[in-house]
Amino acid sequence: MNDPNESPAFSPSQHRAERIAALVPASRAQRLVNLLIDSAICAAAALGGLSVWSAFDPDVLKLLQPAAPDAAWNPTMSLIMLCVQFAYYVPMEGIFGVTLGKLVTSTRVVDEQGRPPSWGQVLGRTLVRQVPFEPITILFGDPARATAWHD
Repeated sequence: MNDPNESPAFSPSQHRAERIAALVPASRAQRLVNLLIDSAICAAAALGGLSVWSAFDPDVLKLLQPAAPDAAWNPTMSLIMLCVQFAYYVPMEGIFGVTLGKLVTSTRVVDEQGRPPSWGQVLGRTLVRQVPFEPITILFGDPARATAWHD
């Protein structure tokens, strides 16, 4: 009996159309769980790294203070989060085809033919994730496919 959570294994002789037909897009719920887990991991990595760094150099905390007392946006923290997200998503999706969030929901990243994504596709996905409100795009896409811009 086949495990429904196991990712499909395709033999080289299997026809392209059969591979594509076997793909099941992740649901909106799975994508939400992926986002929450992966975001929590990136935030924990950034805060953990900053905590260690500040233990050796307390002046680093001055970089994290907003430029003005009433400023709502801190460009330094945004740059740190950008670097952390690239360091997390690119190797995880590029080498393994999954992130920790995707492991929990038994989903994986594949291209439209069911093959592992290229490095260019992984970089593009990660770059598009930086667009504000990108996660919301999943709510307004095709309900059958539950796609987002980074797809």
